[in-house]
Amino acid sequence: MHIDSYQFGRIVIDGVDYTKDIIIIGESIFPNWWRKQGHTLSAEDLDPVIDAKPAILIVGCGTPGLMKVPPQTKQVLQENNIQVEALNTTQAVKRFNELSKTNPNLAIALHLTC
Repeated sequence: MHIDSYQFGRIVIDGVDYTKDIIIIGESIFPNWWRKQGHTLSAEDLDPVIDAKPAILIVGCGTPGLMKVPPQTKQVLQENNIQVEALNTTQAVKRFNELSKTNPNLAIALHLTC
């Protein structure tokens, strides 16, 4: 899986355009990802990720990084042996592409706008 490009509100993954927030787990894409509280990421928002148990979850917190990953969400991920990296979405995309070359046990949750 490769993210071809990202710009505010739009991402291209393996040649396919998406304009809503998205989760990628391994080779599976979960489009139209929606969070319960918008700019606060809860563990419940990450149920498919937690069920899949990737080694690493990269979170794209929006272009300016407005989405927050609270300590309780990080705690749930840690309890499930999932390392989390929260970055602005541009950096998250770069990190995902870098890690996906050598680590197939990877997930990314991307907020595409603010």
